[in-house]
Amino acid sequence: HQCEGLYVDKGVTMSELKGTLLSFYRELFGQQTKLRFRPHFFPFTEPSAEVDVTCPFCKGEGCRICKNTGWLEMGGCGMVDPNVLAGVGYDTEVYTGFAFGLGIDRIAMLSFGIQNIRLLTDSDVRFLRQFSGITPR
Repeated sequence: HQCEGLYVDKGVTMSELKGTLLSFYRELFGQQTKLRFRPHFFPFTEPSAEVDVTCPFCKGEGCRICKNTGWLEMGGCGMVDPNVLAGVGYDTEVYTGFAFGLGIDRIAMLSFGIQNIRLLTDSDVRFLRQFSGITPR
């Protein structure tokens, strides 16, 4: 249940990755959304980070859903490791790139205001029926 993004071009920067993710999450959760990046390890990116967004339920104030932190982890990201680019034939002196991944179930939870992510996998037809024909906020 993951969505991934990859962008490779001449001179791609971490700043472009941050701007892309900020635009993406603000489109999903509103212009007030803030991001934070925490250092992390992923085998195909360097540097790598976990991406958190301000909790759309409490607007960063702290609630049960965000465990009173005001933040929700959304996924991982980073600059594509030059060895990965070289492995598929890109000249790493010219090309760089970024990648990111996020959980589709987490996006659904937040978009529909579902307060327990486990409800999405419980197969409770009564719960699932309420989403037939509904557009997320």
